[in-house]
Parts: sequence; structure tokens; C-alpha cells
Amino acid sequence: MSAFENTGTGQVRFDHVTFAYETRPILDDVTFALPEGEFCLLVGPTGAGKSTLLKAVNGLVPHFTGGTIRGRITVAGRDVRGSTPADLADLVGYVGQDPLAGFVTDDVELELAYTAEQLGLDPAAMRKRVTEIVDLLGLADVRHRTLATLSSGQRQRVAIGAALVAGPAALVLDEPTSALDPTAADEVLSALHRLVHDLGVTVLLAEHRLERVAQYADSALLLNGGKVTAGPVGAVLAVSPVAPPVVELGRLAGWPGPPVTIREARRHAAGLRAALTGRSPAARSEAVPPGPPLLEAQGVTVDHPGVRAVNGIDLAAARGERIALMGRNGSGKSSLLWALQGTGRRSGGRVAVNGADPASRRPGERRTLAGLVPAEPADLLYAETVAAECAGADDDGRAPRGTCAKILADLVEDVDDATHPRDLSEGQRLALALAVTLTAAPPLLLLDEPTRGLDYPGKAALADRLGRLAEAGHCVVVSTHDVEFCAEFASRVVILSDGEVVADGPAGRIVAASPMFAPQVDKILPGWFTVRQVAEALGESGTGDDERH
Repeated sequence: MSAFENTGTGQVRFDHVTFAYETRPILDDVTFALPEGEFCLLVGPTGAGKSTLLKAVNGLVPHFTGGTIRGRITVAGRDVRGSTPADLADLVGYVGQDPLAGFVTDDVELELAYTAEQLGLDPAAMRKRVTEIVDLLGLADVRHRTLATLSSGQRQRVAIGAALVAGPAALVLDEPTSALDPTAADEVLSALHRLVHDLGVTVLLAEHRLERVAQYADSALLLNGGKVTAGPVGAVLAVSPVAPPVVELGRLAGWPGPPVTIREARRHAAGLRAALTGRSPAARSEAVPPGPPLLEAQGVTVDHPGVRAVNGIDLAAARGERIALMGRNGSGKSSLLWALQGTGRRSGGRVAVNGADPASRRPGERRTLAGLVPAEPADLLYAETVAAECAGADDDGRAPRGTCAKILADLVEDVDDATHPRDLSEGQRLALALAVTLTAAPPLLLLDEPTRGLDYPGKAALADRLGRLAEAGHCVVVSTHDVEFCAEFASRVVILSDGEVVADGPAGRIVAASPMFAPQVDKILPGWFTVRQVAEALGESGTGDDERH
């Protein structure tokens, strides 16, 4: 039997499923069915319970999470309740948010073969399955490499391949493109598209960056308040509290549907283009603020074993700048941020923040020059409660007691200071890490991929907060793959490739010139970057017109 010939129907069915931790329901009487070979997009606000629903499909919930569950879940006719993820490996492949956390070996081919070994396949059958997966997912060039040397997109494809070895009827994925640049994300989504259309695998995928995924999906599930609404992608996104810019633009203009792809939106956009004739987006300063540079980096070089991550970069930035650092996975963005902050090792070059090199200072003093919020904000959080975390930040930053708590309250509302930081939502945890960093009052603020796990309202709120910090005199540098966040936040964009700066200039000019980094609105209405700009130009009324074809 081929690795991809499964014996079930591929259907995923929830019948009146309710799941709760203690008394708080996460899933509330959820019922839906996905047919064989369906690509279904799971959407919902941050904290709605999307990860919980996905983990219920393969038994991770409640076997490894605790909680109580009622109702019936079946995959290909088999009842999931009472089965562990290992029992269901031949039915359900699961890929979590962090591929590295799920790997059990160090080598691509060994990782792909691991599940086959656990199933007791003979060596000839195992080689056949691994070869099929390598060919299907385009992994031939990396088949004999170690996982540590792969890009994020390659790792994600290996994780998908490892989940497919058992020939499952369904594949569930939790934010598979959240850490990927636009090109790598397209590669992963195209691979999933082939699985659905060529092999009949049922795919259920949760993602916050809906602008990337909506065009691939056959249907959608909206999870909000514990309830699920199912239907065609356009119909679900039309009523969803979180939707990509193209859908928000369609709502604003009164387009039917609304459209969920750039191609569809362009067919409706003639009336809106006419309404915007002679108007321009509200001015947003992209000029470099006056005054001496706050940050001066010259010839910065960073070497990792076997690779030069940053190659002689020069970068200067002033107070008040909002800089988006962009580029493909592996282009050197994170390495550059850590080198600028002083904690990361530099192989060469010099860095000065307010005239001082952060790397020459002790950690406590370093934080008063440059603060960095890493890609995993929880890496900064060590205390048992929010209150203790804030108190520790006050002590470390030599700030008056209550400083961190006040900053946190300004960033986000209704955070219980008795809560463990790991129990906060993604947005709350990011806000706490940002508050801890800001307590030391660093003039240079660096953030590495801060929008992972945030929905559109969360990202808009973060862009506003960072903008206010820039207005208050901070220089804010954000490494991001999120082009829609960049459109909301940045006054300047710096693009890296192979450790070198290949573009640096005003955000509008840089992103408009790049098909990879242009936001959705610019692809429909050239020169406009956000729905907010269009709404302001139209007086928030829309046009009501559309061009139907």
C-alpha cells in the first residue's frame, strides 16, 4: 500500500462536543463535519480555543491537557474518545506551532522514517514511503541534511512529511505559516494544496494570517465564544470578528461576497478607485526625525558555525523612527537584532546606542540602552505571577515600585496580577514582556516577530502602542514577516538578504516596489496600504459601488 492510500473516508466529525477546563467552557456544543479531501480554515480571535479544537481531533485534548470533554469526535468513522494520539497516528497527523518542538531526531531522513519504524514497517516499505514524501513535498535537496541547518519553511515541510508517514486520513495544523516569510509560506500552503487535491487528505488548519491562507481553503470554521459557525470561506469571513484586509475592504466598499482573494477584489474595485481619484492617503511621517542618530552600527558581522548570518551591515537610526526589518527566513534579521542589543555575539563591527556599546555593559546597564523582546516573549518571563514579574522588573530596572505594572496597564487592560505568565493569552504575554523591557526605559526598543499568535485587532493595537512609544522618543525596530503589520506600523523598511541590506528607505516606497512585501490593499488600490487609510479618505462611508463581472 502507498503511504498515501488510507482506508477511511477522511471525514472529521464533531457531534455536540463540549470541552472545559474546570468550569470554563472552551468548546460549547460544537457540531460540524468535514468531507474527504476538504481544505478547511479554522478562524477566530486570539484565545478563542482554536488550538484546543485542533488537539481534540487527535486526542491530545484531553489526554495530555486535562479538562473534561463530552460529545463525540470521529475521524474516518473511528471514535477518537478513549484513544491516545499514538493510537490515532494512522488516522490523524498533527503539526504544532513549533516544528522543532515535535522533532525526535536530528536528521531529515531519520525524522521522516521515525514513524514508519514505530509502525514496524520493513526497510523496503519504509524507504518507499520516505521517498514518496520527499518527492511530494519537494525535500529532495535537503533529504540528507540535519534539521538544524534547514530554513523555517523547510522545517515546516519536514514536520508535515513526518505527520504523513503513517498515511493519515486527516492532517491538522496549528499556525503553520506564523514563523515563515511570504515565499516560504506559499511553498508550505502549496504542498498542502497538493495533498488535498491529489491525495484526498482532509486538512484542518488554524492561522491568524488569513491573507495568506484564504485563497487555498475550500471552507471555513469560525470559533468564537465556544461556538462554531461553518460554511464557505467568504460567508464565514463576512461575519467573523477577524478577517484579512481584502475582506475588510470589501465590507467597507459594499462589495458582494465579500471577495476573499486579490483577484476577486480587483474585479470589484473600479468604483472604489473612481471614488478615490484625486485623494491620497492621510499623511504619515516617513521622514527621518531631526537630531543625531540614536543608533549607529558600522560593519556589524555575526558568524554562526558554518554560516555568516550578518555580513558587514551599516545601520543608523534616530529617536522616533519606526523601522520594520524584513527579509526571507535565514536572512539575518534575528542575529542582527541580538547583535544590536549587545547580548548576541558580534564577529566584527561596532555598535553605539547613545554613544555607548551595549555589549560592553553589564546586563542590567545594557537593558537601559537597548531592550529586546524575543520571538518567544515567555523567554523573558520567569516569575510565578504577573505581580511578581512586574516587581522583579522594577528591581532589575532600578525603577520605583509599580512602574512595570503601570506600563502593563497602559498596554493592555484587565490582566489579573495573580495569573501565572504562562496562562496569559498571546497578546497579554507579549504586553507583559514589553512592559518588563520598557521598565528599564531603553531608548532603543527591538522586537523579534512580535505578531505571532496575534489576530488582526491585536496587531493593530500593537502597531498603535509602538507608534506611541516612537512619538515619546523611542526608536522602535521590529523584525517581521507580517506585511500587513508593516503597513500599519512602519515609517521605514530595511530589507535583508543573505546577511546584507538590499533595500532601505521610506516604508511606502519600499513595500510598493516589492510584490513579496506589498500589503493586500496596495495590490488592489495602488498607493494605498491599509483599510484604515481608505476609510478615512471616504469618510468611513464606503462607496456602495462595485464593478461586477
